[in-house]
Amino acid sequence: MSKHLTVLFLAVVATAAFYAIAQQPAPKLKDAPLPQTSPASGQQMYASYCASCHGAQGQGNGPAAAALKTHPADLTLLAKNNGGVFPSAHVTSVLRFGQENPAHGSSEMPIWGDLMLTMNPPSPSGSMQVRQRISNLTDYLKTLQR
Repeated sequence: MSKHLTVLFLAVVATAAFYAIAQQPAPKLKDAPLPQTSPASGQQMYASYCASCHGAQGQGNGPAAAALKTHPADLTLLAKNNGGVFPSAHVTSVLRFGQENPAHGSSEMPIWGDLMLTMNPPSPSGSMQVRQRISNLTDYLKTLQR
């Protein structure tokens, strides 16, 4: 009889533990202003804009990753997943225009081109600076490849 009570007790404890875990609120992301960074430093932009989700080393393990519905991409595998060639044009497009197909990545990822435009007054030079930022950030991501 004590064996049955032990099993029953463990089942009750396990059910209570699962219920307690399920009741914990999911982590939430807070909106924050876009910090100013140097358009010349891809590394600085990565640390300011990308590392919170993708992690300091680009492996998709940043502190905000747990709050996302879709796990952030491991950016160190972009070349490996593209036949050994870093997909510069694709990365540039995703940064500038966002993800075309949410099946290939999270639609939660910001459209950095639009956000970067907000850092400059609307002008042709602002648009040129966004292109410079995206180009330098893309070049930095290339250095993270395994």
